[in-house]
Amino acid sequence: MFKKYKLNKVLFVLPLLTLMFCFNSPKNEDEKMQTIMVSVKNTLSYLHYSPKAINDAYSKDVYKKYFESVDPAKRYYMQSDMVEFSKHETKLDDYLNQGDLTFFKLTNARLLQRVDEIDKMTKEILTKPINLEEDEVLILDAKNKNAPNNQQELYNEWKKYIKYNILQEMETMTSKEEAQKLKKDSVQKYKLQDTIKLNILSPEQKFTKAKEEVGDLISDSFRRFKKVKEMDWFSRYMNAYTEVFDPHTNYYSPKDKEDFDVSFTGKIIGIGAIIQEKRGNLFLGALTVGAPAWKSKQLTEGDKILKVRSTPKDEPVNMVGMLADEAVTYIRGEKGTQVTLTVEKKDKSIKEVTMTREEVSIEDTFARSIVVENNGEKYGFINLPSFNVNFNDENDHNASDDIKAELIKLKAQNVKGIILDLRNNGGGSLTEVGDIMGLFMNAGPYVQVKDGQGKITTLKNKNNSPIWTGPLIIMQNELSASASEIFAGVMQDYGRALVIGSPQSFGKGTVQTFVDLNRFLNTSDDFGSLKLTIQKFYRITGESTQRKGINSDVMLDDFYTYSEIGERYDENALAWDKIPSTQFQKSNAFDIKKLEMKSAARMKTNKQYQLLLESAAWKKKLDEEETISLNQKKFSEVMSVRKAQIKKFDGEDKTGTDKDGKTLNFSIFQDEIKRETTDEAFKKKTDNWIKNLKKDFYLKEAVNIIADMNT
Repeated sequence: MFKKYKLNKVLFVLPLLTLMFCFNSPKNEDEKMQTIMVSVKNTLSYLHYSPKAINDAYSKDVYKKYFESVDPAKRYYMQSDMVEFSKHETKLDDYLNQGDLTFFKLTNARLLQRVDEIDKMTKEILTKPINLEEDEVLILDAKNKNAPNNQQELYNEWKKYIKYNILQEMETMTSKEEAQKLKKDSVQKYKLQDTIKLNILSPEQKFTKAKEEVGDLISDSFRRFKKVKEMDWFSRYMNAYTEVFDPHTNYYSPKDKEDFDVSFTGKIIGIGAIIQEKRGNLFLGALTVGAPAWKSKQLTEGDKILKVRSTPKDEPVNMVGMLADEAVTYIRGEKGTQVTLTVEKKDKSIKEVTMTREEVSIEDTFARSIVVENNGEKYGFINLPSFNVNFNDENDHNASDDIKAELIKLKAQNVKGIILDLRNNGGGSLTEVGDIMGLFMNAGPYVQVKDGQGKITTLKNKNNSPIWTGPLIIMQNELSASASEIFAGVMQDYGRALVIGSPQSFGKGTVQTFVDLNRFLNTSDDFGSLKLTIQKFYRITGESTQRKGINSDVMLDDFYTYSEIGERYDENALAWDKIPSTQFQKSNAFDIKKLEMKSAARMKTNKQYQLLLESAAWKKKLDEEETISLNQKKFSEVMSVRKAQIKKFDGEDKTGTDKDGKTLNFSIFQDEIKRETTDEAFKKKTDNWIKNLKKDFYLKEAVNIIADMNT
């Protein structure tokens, strides 16, 4: 019933008001950008959940956010530039109202000018001797430094940056040598076949190699920088305007919108190959098994892409020097159409391969389950990466159908409980929340939604035929957001599931929709879209998930707990608030306090967990360091201390065993076992997945808790 409602990155297809701001078709790129500016301003003012006054205060906020976006490390613009730009600080509101490109044109042209100058500077720096014995210091936190005052300061700043990268590269080489030596020692100790050849470089050789490597990387970064189109820089400029309203209101160019749709549906029309960029050339990365590139039997990972012919009628387009994102636009296309790649194989032979574009599924975005065995009992584990749905094809993958299929398979295995993993799940479709809720419990409200006029709507699941009514645990962390939070929150509010994991989830409690700017323009050109916050959602208790997120019933700190991750750290995020509770019936199926106490006792003696907490606190301390020495001896001493710490944190057993030496066992389903015999990539993915699950002591504790729930 609510299949048109979307959440997280997209939600709620809105019955828009008739907005009276139409324009004639622009004649050139500048007119197009001007039109977009005014259209975005009007859309924000009319439709945003909490519209801001477009005034001088707003202008100052946009000014600040813009420079945080284009030059966050204060490495490009000079102080004289910033003084010149500051004259516009209170005028950006006027520019938005009028579609005036003055500030954008000025700052963008100056940025490209500085990049040209710095490109020449870095080449000069790298041709001269670099002294790593000087007692120089690099400031790591941009908040503690100003833009360079003159060309000499700019030169010195980049010289320090190059030194820092050379020192890092040399340390990486040393670490690789140490790892290889340890591996060789281990092979010799156990009298295994020794095929390891050590290649130990002298300090001078490391320096020369590192200097060349850093030079290539910096040169390549400038090459890519200069190839970015003006419209892409303009998108960043527009997002400074939109994100001051709130962090989830963004301008999307046509290409950005296409990429978003791919991530949301888990589907792409193409050949099923990752495109990688290396020093001005494009190469094929991993090929998706079963996709056109893989089926051709003529393409392999590592092939250099020379040309692409988008259709049989088109002339081939030279890919050399092209950015990967741009190349993808030539390779993608309509389903059933042909595309031809001219590639250079590793043996230097040239091959032309024609393929028919197909719909390629990104399996990693879909739900998957596995049977977990512990102490003679079976439990079901389901990983749900996204609340995905395809609104254009009801027969396509969606999260609720996928979860339903996994539950049916797990029930057939007579599992004693289900663990649903929502860690790192950034959300998806709001309707999928209600549909998945209906797989675990009877009908009832699952979320309240309030619009900008204060109207509150309660969405309800109407399914009274749940598939799984046994013990249920939901795992979350700081990156569980939006739809994940709605689902975890409603299951917690009903007392249907125990939520375990980080103290609080991300805290995204706002609803977005995409508004196509073309609807206001008398043109067939694509002007992109505005992802716009139009509503806030609330738990059935009336509490917003905005900023506060969902608090776990059993709290387990993780690496992210010590980082500034979450809505509450964004100064432009909307505020937390509360509305009246809706009517619902809560059950008390388990004793949370008792389960929490048992878990705390176990984790107190869990060496992996205690070591992770120590490691996370140490990492937080590192992140807070404001400077680092560029003297090679001092730098190496700092790195030695860090390596010792890392070795300590990596040294503990990571097999997921408990104090009794027991570990979890995993078994996949018969259809997957059969698939592994013909699908090598699937087998490799499964092996890696199980390997990581065996190391996951949070999952081990979830199994312990669900066993406690059963007793």
